[in-house]
Amino acid sequence: MNGDDPREDPRRRRVPPTSGRPGGPAVPPQGRPVPPQGRAMPPDPRYGRPPGHDRRQNPEDGPTVRYNPAPRRGASHVEPTQVLHRGNSGDQPLAYSQMPHERVEPRRQQPPRREQPVPRRDQVRHAPTQRPVPHHDGLPPRRTPPPPGGRQAQPPKRRRRRHPFRWFMVIVVLLIAGLIAAVVHLDNSLTRITALPSYSDRVSNTPGTNWLLVGSDGRGDLSTEQEQELATGGDTGPERTDTIMMVHIPSSGPTTMVSLPRDSYVSIPGHGKDKLNASFALGGAPLLVQTVEVATGVRIDHYAQIGFGGFASVVDAIGGIEMCLDEPIVDPLAGLDLAAGCQKLSGPQALGFVRTRATPTADVDRMNRQRMFMAALLKKATGAGTLANPFALWPMATGVAGSLKVDDGDHIWNLAALGWAMRGDTVTTSVPIGGFDDTDVGNVLLWDKAKASGFFEALATDQQIPEELLTR
Repeated sequence: MNGDDPREDPRRRRVPPTSGRPGGPAVPPQGRPVPPQGRAMPPDPRYGRPPGHDRRQNPEDGPTVRYNPAPRRGASHVEPTQVLHRGNSGDQPLAYSQMPHERVEPRRQQPPRREQPVPRRDQVRHAPTQRPVPHHDGLPPRRTPPPPGGRQAQPPKRRRRRHPFRWFMVIVVLLIAGLIAAVVHLDNSLTRITALPSYSDRVSNTPGTNWLLVGSDGRGDLSTEQEQELATGGDTGPERTDTIMMVHIPSSGPTTMVSLPRDSYVSIPGHGKDKLNASFALGGAPLLVQTVEVATGVRIDHYAQIGFGGFASVVDAIGGIEMCLDEPIVDPLAGLDLAAGCQKLSGPQALGFVRTRATPTADVDRMNRQRMFMAALLKKATGAGTLANPFALWPMATGVAGSLKVDDGDHIWNLAALGWAMRGDTVTTSVPIGGFDDTDVGNVLLWDKAKASGFFEALATDQQIPEELLTR
């Protein structure tokens, strides 16, 4: 090319630079085929390789391998041309294709490594993740310095959940427990005696519930000052009863309250005929109950007795009883001086009101006043104003429980059932009266035997008393 043949002038032959220091053997570029010995390829005068080597393929030379020369240096640097001579002689230079090649010793084949079986991905087991555990060496905790403001910031308090239903149930349970404790206390406050007798030929059980209420003139629990305040008249001998009432609670219908006059002339078992209250003086509550059962044919189921002091305390506990009088009543023996009209009676006044006989018909008027007063007392005691006010209910309940004497088998809830049964309309009457008579035991009250028989027959069979037999 360009009229120059490199074989004509060996001194102008270009030799590629050595890979090492100057003067060392030349190393052909990597990836370029090494021509066989003895065959020269004319180099390209521009790049120092056979012409068309990078664009054409010589079938005799094998496949074409592109050679990427190193970046050429600038024009300011020119490497000296090295000339190789055959057999280290300086007479004839060697072509590029005739350059001696370094003998490469073959690598020693190492014994094949024993391949380790690669574990499957599903068989790879990893150790569980370990969480760091803080080490406590017993040293006191480091105190965090307070914030710049001076007040140490506190962690937010956890808001407690409110349980209104739980508190409601706690209150209900406490109320029930308190009510049970109060009932037990009141029941233990009752004075129990053996009142219901057990004798041969006793009246069989009759339907309904029958109470015998007794107001005695006992003064054993009163002091001298209390006797003067209540005008009891001092000790009058054996304990007697001023008030005797039978209360019949039917299975259905209104309750009936019957007054039994204390001067009723009846037969007392083992003592002949005498006044009714004499049986109480002779044999106490059991003989009184037996006398009433024999005279009426009605079996008594419950017994309650109250004295002077207990009666007055119960009236004062509920704040007095309002009564309306048609005529004034004055009785110095009972300590009573009441004007006509409506007025509130205190405990001592109420006691004198149910005991006095300073009226035209004496015992008959007294029985009417006793029934009227008892109805007013029970109405107020069982009213909503008293039951809903613990400051009025509790003193009344403790006063009643502390002043009553009941039978061995009676309890405070039996008394509550009695008061509840008499809270509404109650039929109040007395035994049909036949007249008065003087006997060897004094002036007595006689029953109308014909009317009294039908009167008590209706109570014994749990029926309403006929209107013509009632005494208003």
